[in-house]
Amino acid sequence: MKKITIVLSLCTAISIAASGCSRDNTTNLTAATSATEAAETAAEETTAEVTVNEAEETIEDGIIAGEPLVIIEDQPVPIYSRPSGGIRTPQASGTVTYSENSVTLDASNSSSGYVMVTYGGSASKIKVQLIKSGSETYTYDLNARSAYEVFPLTLGNGTYTVKVLEQVQGNQYAVKFGKDISVSLKNEYEPFLYPNQYVNFTAGSAVVQKAEELAAPAADTLGVVTNVYNYVVSNFTYDTAKANSVQSGYLPNVDTVMAQKRGICFDYASVMTAMLRSQEIPTKLVIGYTGSVYHAWVNVYIEGQGWVDNVIYFDGHDWKLMDPTFASSGGNDPAVLEHIKNSANYKAKYSY
Repeated sequence: MKKITIVLSLCTAISIAASGCSRDNTTNLTAATSATEAAETAAEETTAEVTVNEAEETIEDGIIAGEPLVIIEDQPVPIYSRPSGGIRTPQASGTVTYSENSVTLDASNSSSGYVMVTYGGSASKIKVQLIKSGSETYTYDLNARSAYEVFPLTLGNGTYTVKVLEQVQGNQYAVKFGKDISVSLKNEYEPFLYPNQYVNFTAGSAVVQKAEELAAPAADTLGVVTNVYNYVVSNFTYDTAKANSVQSGYLPNVDTVMAQKRGICFDYASVMTAMLRSQEIPTKLVIGYTGSVYHAWVNVYIEGQGWVDNVIYFDGHDWKLMDPTFASSGGNDPAVLEHIKNSANYKAKYSY
């Protein structure tokens, strides 16, 4: 048992003495005065040693007043950190494959939201179709030969028919391969985290390095999205000449677009999508219509917010349509901003 030496101030001593006084109005004033004087005399002592018994406070074994010590860590500064695991890279694992007529379909990673197809025939033009009942048919060019290309399963869970077709002439194609596969995704975001031919990036891509730079000062996912968005709309210029000359089958090279800092809506959306996916933020490159214009924009998933249909406008509660092209080319024109903020002006057709 340890003793605690308590130093009583004058005010404390008077309070202790007064606590024992009667509150009866007939109390002898002299008695009260005597009590006060006695208290003052006691307070004049330099210290009063009080022996603490077992029922009172103890200081031992790191415990004060019967309470355990409380550990309070220093609060870290909130800085966004990309989830570990590196950049996602599609793999033709070879565990689930189907082959016919110089075509091989690798569906080993369908639960991760993609299949891979390779073609070793002689036709100059090849198409790949992903068909899901009740949904849009997605048609892609297969550009590689004897090398796998990635095709996303953006229509969610269910049965997909995968077809590979060879050009016969003009716009006529013959089916060379067809296979039904059952898809059960790990989660709905998987198809929108990997690269594909529309959003093509690797760990060494310049857009990935830039995304890391933009993400570094952000406090959270929302900050990363805002930084990437502001970078694109502030630094890129709409390429009218390219828009007038671009041909069917065009696919953005995201590093080239970023280096040139100009492009069409497809380029804007592809660069932004690649940046955000590289930071493990699910992002859809959406192609559809704004009015009668065929257009591309971006949808982002933010935890706690859900899928954000666009990010040009945020009032502290809700995000509106993310259209980096219009935001960049329109500047601060109120009419442009109002157009972007109104989701009724957009009709999505495909998501990549």
